Order: sequence, then structure tokens, then C-alpha cells
Amino acid sequence: MTSQKNLGKATQAIHAGEARASSTQKTGMPLLPPIYQNSTFRFATAAECAEAFRDEESGYVYTRWGNPTQEVLEQKLAVLEAGEAALATASGMGAVSTALLTALAEGGHVVAMENLYSATFQILNEELPRFGIETTFVDATDPTQIAHAIRSDTKVLYLESPTNPLLKLVDLQAAAEIAKAHGVISMIDNTFATPCGQQPITFGIDVVVHSMTKYMSGSGAVIAGAIIGQKEFVVRAKEGALRNFGAVISPLNAWLTLHGLTTLPLRFARHSENATRVAAFLEGHPAMAWVRHPSLPSHPQHELAKRQMDAFGGMITLELKGGRAAGEHLVDHLQLCSLAVSLGDVRTLICHPASTTHSHVPAEIRRQTGITDGLVRISIGLEDAEDIIADLGQALEACTP
Repeated sequence: MTSQKNLGKATQAIHAGEARASSTQKTGMPLLPPIYQNSTFRFATAAECAEAFRDEESGYVYTRWGNPTQEVLEQKLAVLEAGEAALATASGMGAVSTALLTALAEGGHVVAMENLYSATFQILNEELPRFGIETTFVDATDPTQIAHAIRSDTKVLYLESPTNPLLKLVDLQAAAEIAKAHGVISMIDNTFATPCGQQPITFGIDVVVHSMTKYMSGSGAVIAGAIIGQKEFVVRAKEGALRNFGAVISPLNAWLTLHGLTTLPLRFARHSENATRVAAFLEGHPAMAWVRHPSLPSHPQHELAKRQMDAFGGMITLELKGGRAAGEHLVDHLQLCSLAVSLGDVRTLICHPASTTHSHVPAEIRRQTGITDGLVRISIGLEDAEDIIADLGQALEACTP
């Protein structure tokens, strides 16, 4: 069969990592990867069991160490993100923390994007300092700020692009080159873009992390995360921080995510198409102070988005002229769109970051990074775009004086 890395994205999402060997069983091979919903594995002899402990490639021992369902998912992830290997975790933050603990096992310093998901900010700003690890936050949209912040003890450059929730973009190739020049591990949260929007490893980024809770699974039924990168790093993460701290994905969630991934290219294309149409509608509405989506020519980094993204994604950020009161009035009057804090769901979800997802970030830092009290974040779903626009339109009508 053709190398899976040379197949199209939709074909990879369906077939990568799945066995095609023939079977002698009367029922043949299962078309869908089976779920191994068990905590441990049985051996025929003491010698066989001991060999599995010596060489993990020879067999599965315990699901905290590895599981066949999880392995199929990881092989599919590695192909989709153009990495050597992948590791599935119990949550997106399980992936972020495991990756950071692996890269910072011996301490060091981190340079990070100033506009990050709030839980990631808390790890860098509150948890890691307990272990003597400092973080310098910079506006990574400017590569010179990244370069100037790197110190002799810097071990990690941590990025998001597009960022949560302001949808700022990082020049991935420029950032990767700076990190490599200083011997620093570059790491990016690719949750908003997914491998269907961009593949950071192809730009030189070392490690990619995901909250697979979002677009990757797509249904809102799963909590899961992922780490993708070079095999050596992934193995260290698996045998060290993941195994010992225990952020292990359950077989059921691995199996559900597997099925979600098979439709990711189709879903992400629709998310992006819908968001492009909704963003254009919102930008033209008189109630808006501003609207941000990478597809809009008004986005400060629209040209960069066209260069490094294959699709612009389903996230829209906006601010109404009436500030927080208008934003709250908007979400209170929606009939189709749901007030919920996640994203990447088949349903359109809307939230107010300052009081929800980023409420744990100090108000002063929120203001400094542009997360105002009137900011609204929308995750555009797979409904008909006309229906999303109609719902937002009637809600805006209700809150416009």
C-alpha cells in the first residue's frame, strides 16, 4: 500500500494506523479498530510476562503503560501531524503538562506566548515556579521578542497559533528557526488549527500538543489530549511524566476519538467555511467594535494566515460597541447557539472569556494581553451557516438600542 504519509488528509484520517493484515478467523478482521476495555493483560508463562516488562515492544502489560486501542489512535495522530510518533493523554492539559515536564525534567527557563489558554498560563505562571522554573511571556507575533527573551538556561519555547481567545498568529517557521539556533525545544498547542489547518512540524516546530476534546473528537463526548513529535521525545514522555503522573487516556475515550478523527477533514472544512461566512456577516454589523477571524482581510496577520494555514478554522472573536453589557445581552438572547465554554463541537458554542475560560487570569494581565471584559468567543459549528447567522442576527437586534 502507498506510504500513509503520501496519502491525502481525508484518507489518512480514515486509514492511518489501522491494520490490513488478513485473518484466519471465520469472522475476518474487524473493519473498525476494536476497543480493548481492560486494565491489564494476561500472559501464558512467567518468562513471557518478564519479557514484556523488559521489552515493552513485545507485548502489552497494563493500560497505564499502553493499550492496543490507544496505539492505533497514536499511529493515526502521528501521520496526520507529520510527526515520528504520538502519545495520547487523558486531557489536553494532560498533554501540555506531560510535554512541559518532559522538556523541563532538569529545570530551566521557558519563553511563552503572552496570550495563552488560561490553564496553560497557570501551569507556567503558578505551578512550574514551585519547581524553580521561570517563564518569560512575550508577544510571539514578533519574532524579535522571542529571540531577545531566550536565555542561556532556556529549554522551551511554548506557543499557540491561533491563540485562545484572540486568534493571534505566530510565524511558525521563524519561531522554529530561532528555537533551533539556540538549542531550545519549540512546542505549540495546535488545538485551534488542527492538522487540517496547519502542520507545525513541517515548519520546523519540535513538539505539537492538542486538546482532542475539541475538533479532533468533535462530538463533545470526549476528554482527551495528544503529544506529537520525534520518537525519542515521545518515548521519554510516555515512560516518564505520563506513566508516573498518570494522565493516561482511557480505552473508551481513545476509541471514541479514533472515530471522531475519521471525519475531521470534512468537519474542519465545514467549520472553516461556516466561520468565514459568519465572520463576514458580523464584521458588517453596526453593533460590532471589531471582529477577528483569519479569513478577514482586516485580521492583522491575514497574509501570514494565507501563507501557513490550509484552512482558517471555526473560531471567531469579537467585541461589541456596548462592551460587557452588550456581550452578555447577546449570549442571553441566542436561541440556536449554545452558551458553553468548550469549542470544536458540531454545535455552535459561544462564551465570555473574561468571566469563564480566562477568569483565573489576573484582570491586569487580561487587559495587557487584550482580553477585555467585552470580548466574546464563538466556536462556529456545523449547522447551516444561514441558521447561525439568523440566530446571531436576531440576538444582535435584541441588544441594539
